[in-house]
Formats: sequence, structure tokens, C-alpha cells
Amino acid sequence: MDISALQQRLRRFAEERDWQPYQTPKNLAMAMTVEAAELLEIFQWLTPEQSLNLSDDQRRHLGEELSDVLLYLVQIADHGGVDLDAAVERKLAMNAVKHPPLKRS
Repeated sequence: MDISALQQRLRRFAEERDWQPYQTPKNLAMAMTVEAAELLEIFQWLTPEQSLNLSDDQRRHLGEELSDVLLYLVQIADHGGVDLDAAVERKLAMNAVKHPPLKRS
């Protein structure tokens, strides 16, 4: 996935609808939280086993909600001036130091 190209598409999408005044990092983060709650709702009453074995309809819905969260996240990074590729690489490196591999005997 080309994050930069996706950000450009999302900017164009917002411009075509005159949404720019509302596309602040604060508003986008709030919207992303709502979408994350909708993502959580898919799993709300499922057992751990059921959550691993979703129906085709549930998987389609999961994809839609994951996409909503991702699109808002990408827009927050864009409006916040964050290079998401670099931020992810940095965070993965930090996590590798913080959580080293388990030593197997």
C-alpha cells in the first residue's frame, strides 16, 4: 500500500466535498475512535474461538471497519505532518528493544 498516494486520494476526496474545514487532527481522531468502537462491536459477544472463525459476512464487515479506522489514521498522520512509514519503522525498532525475543532452550 502506497501511503502517500492514499493520502493524496483522501485529500482530493475531501476537497471535492468541501470537507477540509472539518478535517482537523482532533476531529479525525474522534471519528477514528467511533470507527474503532464499531470494529470492537463485531467481536463484542463472541467467544475467543468464534472471533477466530468469522463468517463471510462478518469478515466483510470486519474489513469495512478496519478500512474506516485505517483511512482516518492515514488522514491524521497527513494532517499532523507525520511520516507514517518512518514512524512505524521507528516504533517497530523501539518495540524490538523493549520486548526482546524469548530465549528458547
